[in-house]
Amino acid sequence: MPAYFVYICKEVTDRQSLETYWNKIGPTLEGYGARSIAAYTRFEQLEGEKIEGLAVIEFPSFERAKEWYDSPAYRNIRHYRTDGAKYIGVIAEGGALPPDQRMPQTKNNRSV
Repeated sequence: MPAYFVYICKEVTDRQSLETYWNKIGPTLEGYGARSIAAYTRFEQLEGEKIEGLAVIEFPSFERAKEWYDSPAYRNIRHYRTDGAKYIGVIAEGGALPPDQRMPQTKNNRSV
C-alpha cells in the first residue's frame, strides 16, 4: 500500500538554508520509488494556523518512506530544513479505516 510523506511548513526562518535543502533533496529520493505529488505548489488554506507551504511525496510503502527518512543521504541534509524552517512532518499510509478503527488512542476522549 502506498504511503505519503507530508511536510507542512509553519514558518521560514532562514530561506537560504531552506533553498539549500530543496536543491539537495532530489538525489536522496532516488532508489526509493518516491514520486512528488505536490511540492510547494499553489494551495488554499481552509483552516488552522497559518502555514507557508507544503510538500507531499508518495512512496510505495510506509516502510520505504521510513527507510528514506532514516537513510544516511537524507539525514545528511535534513539539518538544512530544520535550520531554515519550522515544519510538521508525517508519514501516512494510503487508504481509509472504518470510523470505529480510526485514532484508537482517542477512544476514551469525551467532552463533559
